[in-house]
Amino acid sequence: MESALREPPTGPQLQTSSSHGLVTRRLPGKRAPTDPTMSYPGYPQQPGAYPPQAGGYPPQTGGYPPQAGGYPPQAGGYPPQAGGYPPQAGGYPPQAGGYPPQAPQAGGYPPQAGGYPPQAGGYPPQAGGYPPQAGGYAPAPPQGTWGGGPTGGYPAIGMNQMANPGYNAGMPGGSAPPGPGMVYPGQQPLPGYPRAPSPNPAGFGAAPAPMPAYPNPSYGGGAMPLAPPVKKGFRGTIKDFPGADPLKDVEVLRKAMKGFGTDEQAIIDLLGSRSNKQRVPMLRSYKTSYGKDLIKDLNSELSGDFKKLVMAMLKSPSEFDASEIHSAIKGAGTDEACIIEILSSRSNGEIKEIARLYKTEFKKSMEDAISSDTSGHFRRLLISLAQGNRDERPNVDLSLVQQDAQALYAAGEMKLGTDESKFNAILCARSKNHLRAVFMEYQKMSGRDIEKSIGREMSGDLESGMLAVVKCIKNTPAYFAERLYKSMKGMGTKDTTLIRIMVSRSEVDMLDIRQEYLKNYKKSLYKDISGDTSGDYKKLLLKLCGGND
Repeated sequence: MESALREPPTGPQLQTSSSHGLVTRRLPGKRAPTDPTMSYPGYPQQPGAYPPQAGGYPPQTGGYPPQAGGYPPQAGGYPPQAGGYPPQAGGYPPQAGGYPPQAPQAGGYPPQAGGYPPQAGGYPPQAGGYPPQAGGYAPAPPQGTWGGGPTGGYPAIGMNQMANPGYNAGMPGGSAPPGPGMVYPGQQPLPGYPRAPSPNPAGFGAAPAPMPAYPNPSYGGGAMPLAPPVKKGFRGTIKDFPGADPLKDVEVLRKAMKGFGTDEQAIIDLLGSRSNKQRVPMLRSYKTSYGKDLIKDLNSELSGDFKKLVMAMLKSPSEFDASEIHSAIKGAGTDEACIIEILSSRSNGEIKEIARLYKTEFKKSMEDAISSDTSGHFRRLLISLAQGNRDERPNVDLSLVQQDAQALYAAGEMKLGTDESKFNAILCARSKNHLRAVFMEYQKMSGRDIEKSIGREMSGDLESGMLAVVKCIKNTPAYFAERLYKSMKGMGTKDTTLIRIMVSRSEVDMLDIRQEYLKNYKKSLYKDISGDTSGDYKKLLLKLCGGND
């Protein structure tokens, strides 16, 4: 009752909370708001006590911390005694004289010399500074432990490698392995979980990560291996003859055919030592010198396969290919293997030149000729190749490689029946470098070589055509070595195939074809030609072969 009759205070009055020992100053007619966001970190807010009145926190003019009587002033309260939190002149933050503060008042916070903030000497603190001595904050973890940083600093790393030597040294639970993926110390890496590609392949301060290499596996069951490393320099056997003069060369040919009989050896020696660009001008030079047609004269003087070989050597590469495709289409039956061989091994520019010359020479487009003589998916394959529109960029997109390998797998092995159109679209449009990577990825995915899958899923001309495309893309010299071997194997010789390959590859990759032939069939190409042919025909073929291995 006594408290109920007491008059309310008329001036500033201190009210003490006995439960917490904290004191607040209250002005008449005003109530101190409570704001949980302004409590001292780590300590619960005192009820109704914060923030203070004028002169308190946040400070009025004159700044922070408050003057005497501020928050909180009473003895035994928290923060400490007179000089309170933060301390008076010299306390934290400092009065005139700047930062760091002078020595705090007795009982002030922070603690003794060496505490936080540091004594005169500025930031960073002197010896014994942060972390503080006894009574201050707990000491920082030592270097080499988790949270304490490496003993040798933080070296720059490449983001794509995620390897930081020394960073995990000495961490409890063992050091994190360098990849793939991020693993905490003591934790085993997730098996088979790939590292995500870096948005910055070069990383920070690191060399660019190399493109994943596709190894050259050993394929069983007669499957052809991927292409060996490309050898630099000229890989043909017929080179330009130094100082060759077409007018003098046609004089040699004229003498070889003039009079009784023909000097075939002179023709062999001349044509077998001239490159194609030195042989073709002989036609014009012969007519200029003698007013006669060289082809007609040679036709009348020569015979058999030797004549076919000489005629082939006097045509430009594209003219010869166009004539071979025309011969493969006309007449009884079609030599599908010849068409596939040419279209799958020539560049876009060469295929377009072949098509142009075909139209000029035979008054019909090559595409129409192929379309009228073939059918079904095999016709689609040939027409796709005849466009000469394959991607010829050297770079490989690994994400697209996986997509194409999955598409081929889904179109064949995983499908009841076969989606031949998907095979056609990928094999005829993608670059050779890309397709080699696709074949490698396909084998890893399916456990079966792409050639075996084609053999299981297709038949007839389509199977032969698809296999020829795949083999030529995988390893072009090995593909031609196989074609040569089959042309001479068994009874009789497929001379058309033998002549076409020996002439067309003699200035391209005949040295590589010879190496693949020896490796795959344990005999030299030179010896097999010698044993399977004869006479002047054999002599000129061996000139194109260039030597024995």
